[in-house]
Amino acid sequence: MQFKAGPLLSKIHSPADLRSLAPSELPKVCEELRQFIIDHVSVNGGHFGASLGVTELTVALHYVFNTPEDQLVWDVGHQAYGHKILTGRMDVFHTNRLLGGISGFPKRSESIFDTFGVGHSSTSISAALGMAVASRYKKEFQKQHIAVIGDGSMTAGMAFEAMNHAGDIPNNMLIILNDNCMAIDPNVGALKEYLTDIRTSHTYNKVKDDVWNLLGKMSKFGKSAQEIVSKIENGLKATLLKQSNLFESLNLRYFGPIDGHDIGYLTTVLNDLKDIPGPKILHCITTKGKGYSLAEKDQTLWHAPGKFDKLTGEIHKKTFDNPQPPKYQEVFGHTLLELAEKNPKIMGVTPAMPSGSSLNIMMREMPDRAFDVGIAEQHAVTFSAGLATQGLTVFCNIYSSFMQRGYDQVVHDVCLQKLPVIFCLDRAGLAGADGPTHHGLYDFAFMRALPNMIVAAPRNEQELRNMMFTASLDSFKELNQAITIRYPRGEGVMPAWKTSLERIEIGTGLELIKGENVAILSIGHIGNEAQKAVELAQQKGLNPALYDMRFVKPLDERLLHGIFKAFKTIITVEDAAIQGGFGSAIAEFMVDHQYQSKMIRLGIADLIVEHGEQKELYEFCGIDSTSILAKILQEYPTKTKVINTPTAID
Repeated sequence: MQFKAGPLLSKIHSPADLRSLAPSELPKVCEELRQFIIDHVSVNGGHFGASLGVTELTVALHYVFNTPEDQLVWDVGHQAYGHKILTGRMDVFHTNRLLGGISGFPKRSESIFDTFGVGHSSTSISAALGMAVASRYKKEFQKQHIAVIGDGSMTAGMAFEAMNHAGDIPNNMLIILNDNCMAIDPNVGALKEYLTDIRTSHTYNKVKDDVWNLLGKMSKFGKSAQEIVSKIENGLKATLLKQSNLFESLNLRYFGPIDGHDIGYLTTVLNDLKDIPGPKILHCITTKGKGYSLAEKDQTLWHAPGKFDKLTGEIHKKTFDNPQPPKYQEVFGHTLLELAEKNPKIMGVTPAMPSGSSLNIMMREMPDRAFDVGIAEQHAVTFSAGLATQGLTVFCNIYSSFMQRGYDQVVHDVCLQKLPVIFCLDRAGLAGADGPTHHGLYDFAFMRALPNMIVAAPRNEQELRNMMFTASLDSFKELNQAITIRYPRGEGVMPAWKTSLERIEIGTGLELIKGENVAILSIGHIGNEAQKAVELAQQKGLNPALYDMRFVKPLDERLLHGIFKAFKTIITVEDAAIQGGFGSAIAEFMVDHQYQSKMIRLGIADLIVEHGEQKELYEFCGIDSTSILAKILQEYPTKTKVINTPTAID
């Protein structure tokens, strides 16, 4: 559904149109932009609170700076809805996150105004610094480079690595710290407390206002303005705060904090900062969800609430007559608490995703045994490894695509040291509308390559519970190996999911359906699509077999020997990259043991899969039940007419 923009906003098709307006008109533009976001997200879904919180900042940036000539990088990208609307995508904003529509994050291929793709976090300073150094090398000295980074993103080590570098080399970069005390969940750590100290220091803020008054008169001082401001500021920041200014110690000129919702003051300050060369940071205080009262009060819930009634605030939830399966993340959260209540050695760790992973269930009941370490995947892995060295049983829950950041630590700090850390990778497979930055497609390939690493994927909720239970046992620690348990975003298949906990033999698969001629080998939740396909084939009088392998590493070699001896055609199905994944593991087994069966591998081809609903993406990638059925039918001599389906990837 499309909504009509307000009278001022409707005339803005690029930042050039915005810059033609008088400063007095900007508050009205902000009001209309905020309402346009509320209108569309309420009916189409998407990220919500973050973009509302930077509405004034977005307008001010595009008003003051000459974008796209001046380079603007958003971090993280879900706060960039207003940016997209102001940069020529207002008329297609209703397609946001839909299959074939615009991305929910900045994307270089989508617009010249999207200078850098940012679906995860903490990359903006590095990227903007690279751009600034390139501009200096090309003698483009008037070009501005702005990195907008949230205080949640600032917790990651990469941001500090970039600031450390930025303060050491000549560059013209402005870092804008969007400080709202939130990522998806409330921020954690010493940095949060440090920023709070800056925000709440009345003495410092009074002196800061005096400094800004001086900056406002820069034109009267001419070239000596920077020297005067420097002399005033140098001794103040360290003296008036409880500790010296962190950013100044990195050779970054610090300005602020200022009200990130005062559009007039924002534009004045940004105009002043344009004339100050060198790396600098502007600290803006904002409220996530600003302008929608319910989103301001419960910022975690309204980060991405789904569709809702914008007048009453009622979030629309599907209603069913019968009990429905839970989300896999909920099964993880409740099962972990259940295990922890019986086993005092169990600890939980997540990097800034306590609600997304449902570790918050354990955090509420056992705050001394469950840790949100901030957006710091590398630290999360090595912190978990440290806990494991002391005999604790550690469940480290990280989104599959985010685990890519911690891979080096998995290799060096876990696998090389034979530590039995339990990695639970949420959002594995096709993550849906969040798109390629959030699809967890590579975990099978990169995890199964590691010595001392077991790789498993549950087909349903019961299997997830049993895998977690098995990994929590003392007998598992005796293997001196880590384990990866990966599962998808969304619901499982078992309404009655709270089954009794049973130990699984590591490296064993299951025969689900007996058959002949064709054997389907699946791994994980996508096996439910394979089962539907087999049942449809049975309705046509065919009899393919179905196996749930459960483990990519180690493989159930005994089961595989029997399969390859009995079946002419083997079809593997996975919701992961086909190169190096589950199908590759089965093909390697076949070659190593000199079997001659025909193999067909279904999975994600060597391409970037864009955003869309999970069901749509399954169809696109050829791993939905209809596509799997089409492959089955091709392997049987039959007169049955093959229905027209997307071609699976093999």
